[in-house]
Amino acid sequence: MNLTDPPVAFHFMVSFVGIVPPVPDMAFQEVSGLERSIELESVTEGGENRFIHQLPKPVKQSNLVLKRAMTTMASGLVQWCKSTLEGDFSQAIVPKDMVVSLLSESRAPVATWSIGNAYPIKWSVGGFDAMKNELAIETIEFSYTTLKRMM
Repeated sequence: MNLTDPPVAFHFMVSFVGIVPPVPDMAFQEVSGLERSIELESVTEGGENRFIHQLPKPVKQSNLVLKRAMTTMASGLVQWCKSTLEGDFSQAIVPKDMVVSLLSESRAPVATWSIGNAYPIKWSVGGFDAMKNELAIETIEFSYTTLKRMM
């Protein structure tokens, strides 16, 4: 990729650390939520009405959302989601690390984000409609503690 060519948003890869069995079912059609922000607290200075100070609060990130065509129960990701969301907390939630990479034409990473301690918090299936010729899409939403842009 030439440095002047902007990367395309449709060529990306998602990988999980520690998903068993590691079947090749990690193809997603959409990734969203790679976002961190600093919330601000407004503080009015006592005796000085001309200024309102904006003080930073802790960094907050949005949830990571992945969308893909539904897969079978043999999927390691499906098994992890089932054990986390259908386990009634009988076992501890097992967070995983994830990597999202934006790829060039030659499949080389152009940008990479490392996501730490992620676990599924929502798992949904899109609506079924006999009048449409579309794939059944599942959406998995993750909470996580760290997001770092690596390159």
